[in-house]
Amino acid sequence: MEKLQNFINGNYCVPIDNRYFDNIDPSTGSVYSLIPDSDEKDLAVAVSAAELAFPIWSAMPSEQRSKILVKFSEGIEKRMEQFVAAESRDNGKPITLARHVDIPRAVSNFHFFATAILHFSSESHYMEGVGINYTTRKPIGIVGCISPWNLPLYLFSWKIAPALAAGNCVIAKPSEVTPYTATMLGEIAVEAGLPPGVLTILNGTGAKIGDAIVKHPKIKAISFTGGTATGEHIARTAAPMFKKLSLELGGKNPTIVFDDCDFEAALKTTIMSSFSNQGQICLCGSRIFVQRGIYSKFRDAFVAKVSTSVVSFPENPRANLGAIVSESHLKKVLGYIDLAKSEGGKLLTGGNRVFLPSPHDKGFYLEPTIFESLPYDCKTNQEEIFGPVVTIMPFDTEEEVLMMANDTKYGLASSVWTMDVKKAHRVADQLNMGIVWVNAWLVRDLRTPFGGMKASGVGREGGLEALRFFTEPKNIFIKYE
Repeated sequence: MEKLQNFINGNYCVPIDNRYFDNIDPSTGSVYSLIPDSDEKDLAVAVSAAELAFPIWSAMPSEQRSKILVKFSEGIEKRMEQFVAAESRDNGKPITLARHVDIPRAVSNFHFFATAILHFSSESHYMEGVGINYTTRKPIGIVGCISPWNLPLYLFSWKIAPALAAGNCVIAKPSEVTPYTATMLGEIAVEAGLPPGVLTILNGTGAKIGDAIVKHPKIKAISFTGGTATGEHIARTAAPMFKKLSLELGGKNPTIVFDDCDFEAALKTTIMSSFSNQGQICLCGSRIFVQRGIYSKFRDAFVAKVSTSVVSFPENPRANLGAIVSESHLKKVLGYIDLAKSEGGKLLTGGNRVFLPSPHDKGFYLEPTIFESLPYDCKTNQEEIFGPVVTIMPFDTEEEVLMMANDTKYGLASSVWTMDVKKAHRVADQLNMGIVWVNAWLVRDLRTPFGGMKASGVGREGGLEALRFFTEPKNIFIKYE
């Protein structure tokens, strides 16, 4: 049985207490490797190494840091199929999704921030006849990056790339559910010439090593993506320590389909936005609002196409959906299906666990599921399910759908489908979401700010926003006379 290792001070190493727990392949339900159960002792070694590395890395010219991060990008690209296979197996997602989305995006993340740091600038403010203010931006020091299980390397790199580019030392924890590809990144770091101690990869549980990272006094900033409840805990812990916080949390995203939409485009994309990665993307649209004039037509076409989706093992090139990430998460999603039924929801398709032939007969598979006839304010429509379960509801007016769409504690993302430009601008402006796509979904320009409102998070990631987060601004005033 393979034992994964931590990556500390430029070397792979076993956890100090030599404790491990199981890493389960979601497609088969079987254990296929062991994950280090790291704790404060492992973190102490990592922090000491980072303290020694920080003066070297932070003083390195940005051009030199850029070249090293470009090598990260190239290193992943050279091992594309190795990373694709590992990501698909660890997460349970179709291998085609890992090949076309997850790993290419990790390549892009490193390349983007490697070049962005060369163009990162600050401001000056001229005071006529008095003097000039100018702003410098310096790296924070040691920062903690904690990433989720749904897009493992994609979101791991989304955090550590800007932190490294800005000159910080990073102590990173991948999800204990999907740690494999993040752990592989240590090999890339060595090949790229990253100084030892600049990047640490610690495996373990959120309750143990994740919490230790958040609490450590020498870690000055925390970037976290995950559930809202965990984000609340991190905020309560880190805020009194005056750490910088970036929290990208949950979502209950609306898809709004007006009767003047491009019907076929809206239908095709709504299937993607509902069930990509088994619905396990924080940006998936789980509440579908369709204007009454086309409601029956859209619902029937949506159900007909979704009901033919292929749920299969990740290596199957025909698979539309793979496995749910873990048995516990499968049980959670099935619990929400029972909740929807108890709240009066009409099951249109799906709702059942899928059992495949051996060796995948114990894998965690679930049919894509659609409910209608649920009130917009019921629990099913208010709580994040994070699985292949959506609801579909009719609406009559802009005012009505805006009220329903905005009526959750979340405010991450939304999609609006209409051919009326004025309506598109009007509705987008009134949606309380950090991201609004019009006639599209999941189109990402890495230069733009990413994040949500309300319980969907604090701060923004992406582009210059990420580089600003991972640096401290200082204003300097020079008097002319």
